[in-house]
Amino acid sequence: MITHSYGSGSPVTLVAHGLGATPGEARIPASGLPGTRVVVTLPSHGDAPDAPEGYWDYGRIAADLGTVPADQAVGVSLGAGALVRLMSLEPDRFRRVALLLPAVLDQPRQPFTLQQLSDLTVGPPIYVAERRAALTRLAAAAGQLPGQVAVPDASVLAAVSAPVLVIGAVGDPLHPGDVAKATAAAFPDGELWLIDSPSPMITHRTEIRHRLASFLAG
Repeated sequence: MITHSYGSGSPVTLVAHGLGATPGEARIPASGLPGTRVVVTLPSHGDAPDAPEGYWDYGRIAADLGTVPADQAVGVSLGAGALVRLMSLEPDRFRRVALLLPAVLDQPRQPFTLQQLSDLTVGPPIYVAERRAALTRLAAAAGQLPGQVAVPDASVLAAVSAPVLVIGAVGDPLHPGDVAKATAAAFPDGELWLIDSPSPMITHRTEIRHRLASFLAG
């Protein structure tokens, strides 16, 4: 894993992307946030080296994210699951956390293929081409992640006192709305925003950016 920092000062916000995210896509949740934004690049993404054998485990990804000193965090899909695992182990780690499009909580997600991820990619042609190219490096992830859970038992998240904003989607087959609902409900101070769109990062990008900035500002 490598990191890229933007801005300066406090607060420091860790931003963890989803599987197959392009470098530009990974930076989207950091846009408009005050202070320092530390955007991670997981192995086999962007300019990071390929993942070592057996890397694609929520616990291992969470351990990587845990090496970044940060006051708060934003995670998208895979990044959200890894942050949930990290918070289950270190409930006082962050003062605020936003989880976008969580794909799994304590029940295994459905198997998926890289072809499915490619077929479901929508947006400007340049982005679609970049994301489909990025997915070619992730065959091992597609083989390892299905069947895993972010946490074995969601009740452990009751120890997290920080406010947690969960942003889910309606109609997204890879990020079921029920998972977003269950994730928000697992945190004592969880807040759910379920967007009526299968691709909210495209259709509601401006609203999400403003909501994240407001939420993380406290």
